[in-house]
Amino acid sequence: MTRFMTVIATIYALTLSGAIGAQPASSAKTSDGREIFRFDTFGDEQLWTDTLQMHQAIPSVSPATALSVGLKVDVDALPPALVAALQAKQVDLTDPAVTLELLRLNAVVGVIGKVDDQGQLTRVGITCALCHSTVDNSFTAGIGTRLDAWPNRDLNVGAILGLSPALPDALKAEFATWGPGRYDPRHHAFDGSNIIPLNSPTLPVLIPPAYGLQGVGFETYTGDGPISYWNSYVGVSQMGGQGSFSDPRIGLTITQKPDRVTPKLPALLDYQLSLSAPAPPSGSFDVAAARRGGRLFEGKAGCAACHIPPTYTDVSSGADPSVPLLHDATEIGTDPLYAERSATGRSSRIAKYRTSPLRGIWQHPPYFHDGSAATLLDVVNHYDQQFGLNLSAQQKADLIQFLKSL
Repeated sequence: MTRFMTVIATIYALTLSGAIGAQPASSAKTSDGREIFRFDTFGDEQLWTDTLQMHQAIPSVSPATALSVGLKVDVDALPPALVAALQAKQVDLTDPAVTLELLRLNAVVGVIGKVDDQGQLTRVGITCALCHSTVDNSFTAGIGTRLDAWPNRDLNVGAILGLSPALPDALKAEFATWGPGRYDPRHHAFDGSNIIPLNSPTLPVLIPPAYGLQGVGFETYTGDGPISYWNSYVGVSQMGGQGSFSDPRIGLTITQKPDRVTPKLPALLDYQLSLSAPAPPSGSFDVAAARRGGRLFEGKAGCAACHIPPTYTDVSSGADPSVPLLHDATEIGTDPLYAERSATGRSSRIAKYRTSPLRGIWQHPPYFHDGSAATLLDVVNHYDQQFGLNLSAQQKADLIQFLKSL
């Protein structure tokens, strides 16, 4: 009997013994958009299986290894039998057969695997949730209830791609420089058959949150387009979904039929816009200091000139709301290189960035597009120096408390 079948048999025996109850049926009805966000691969198995051959690599990956590179497990997708077995330490998390069982149960957040009756992984693809969801760690680190749209800052995409038996070593070495929580969406594209180089060397940026986007207008660091533009770009050229995308600003056109991405974009948009930024945990900031910081934000510090409430961005406040208002990299004192490769940078030949929305900023350090600010104090110090604000230590502390309250 294979290890996979042994795992199945153990869980089945525990259920029959009465030690563990049957999995209750879910009564919750989810929207089409949520289903797309969580479970739709758009046919990107053509990249992850046919091209990268990840179905050959994953069967040797244990749950412990998967968790170490930031993959998450949805505890609500596990039958009570398995939950109890995990709690009782009856499941060997160093056994790759357990990984296959988790995939069979559709419990690995953002990864969809097809496992046959013999325990063979035959197909694998990814969903939006891989990068833009995490879990609340309510069971243990990396295992818990899904938190849709929270950026997975533990996810080491480069290390995961490094498992592919099909990629050349030089490309794996580039991906290995990304580290946890970072990805370079302007490094390469996939056209349905081939990985196309776009820019080199690689310049990874932080995986951004996908919550709190209602009213923002332009959702990328460089304001390349609204949500559905970016969903299309990523779904087709980065995830490897079967679909069509074209943007002459970056010289990229991909046409695949049938298009399994574009028809899903409206529902996906509706779901994303429904996701509010998470409120700060109770007791996580000093209320009185936050009030003082709010006055500084509006006054001496001048933050509100660009971070305009309630969205805390000015990207749609230009003369034409359909055109993003962006800021020159030299104006805000940030690295221009990534913006130079963006659609807006290439079309204007000027490196510019969007003013980032601030709702939920407490949740996703580090900061700036490249993660160059490890803490909110680093952010405040950067702008204090860039704009000559001459904030005192107390004022900086108050301003940080205000940011933590958003």
